[in-house]
Amino acid sequence: MNYLNKLERKFGRYAIPNLSKWLVFGYAIGYMLYYMEMFTTLPILEFLMLDPAKVMHGQIWRLVTWVLMPPSYSNIFFYIIMMLLYYQLGTALERTWGTFRYNAYIFGGIIFTAVGVMAAFFVLRAFGVAEAYTMGYAVSTYYINLSIFLAFAVCYPEMQLMLYFIIPVKIKWLAILYAVLVAVSFLQTGWTGRIVIVMSLMNFLVFFFSTRDYHRVSPSEIKRKRDFRAQTAPPKMRRGDGALYKHKCAVCGRTDLDDPSLEFRFCSKCDGGLEYCQDHLFTHEHVKRN
Repeated sequence: MNYLNKLERKFGRYAIPNLSKWLVFGYAIGYMLYYMEMFTTLPILEFLMLDPAKVMHGQIWRLVTWVLMPPSYSNIFFYIIMMLLYYQLGTALERTWGTFRYNAYIFGGIIFTAVGVMAAFFVLRAFGVAEAYTMGYAVSTYYINLSIFLAFAVCYPEMQLMLYFIIPVKIKWLAILYAVLVAVSFLQTGWTGRIVIVMSLMNFLVFFFSTRDYHRVSPSEIKRKRDFRAQTAPPKMRRGDGALYKHKCAVCGRTDLDDPSLEFRFCSKCDGGLEYCQDHLFTHEHVKRN
């Protein structure tokens, strides 16, 4: 990811350390506003959501304040557990990638979402799609959090989480389950939901595909590995009955076909690359050629 290296050299000093703490703090504010709205008649969150039509009428703060829109967690205890989980995952990613790259990942997801929703608004409105005017209700921090989880699963696929504090599950299986659920949601929702899903997870898609080593699956690399294995593989020889064997003891004549459990070693003190079974490796007489 050379482009990130260049950006880090120029702007690395502006990165926000411990960004996960500020994300969780923002989520907490959004969740408190969510509860305040439930007990008052004021549509507080409606003033924060990313509503493209109202952004075009001058309410530009919505391009940023939608980050406070909490996911739909009805149980406050479940919300606290999830926020602690995302804080731990985000902190681990920041330690793994570095502060600047983690900042780029999170802010990239926020920017992709805002730009994508605004662009989709113009396109859908041009085609007369009524969903264009309700897009703001589909945008929250849910998929930003999901992108953190998926990135962590790519970096540490074998790490275990205690599901319901009881069942140990490798994080890669949870990530696959989440991916399937997102795919189902993508198919079942309308154009608004699909655009929000794709753009909110665009930072993960860019990260995932830009960190893959595609050289190892190229035809030239596959051929090179096949040729190397063929050149370095031990020679195969035939017994009297025509069966192929790889190893043969120079003393007793036994092969790996006679006893698959036998171990064979070459003797560094014998000339000619002679091979011996485990019973004669240390008891044979060394062969020297004058």
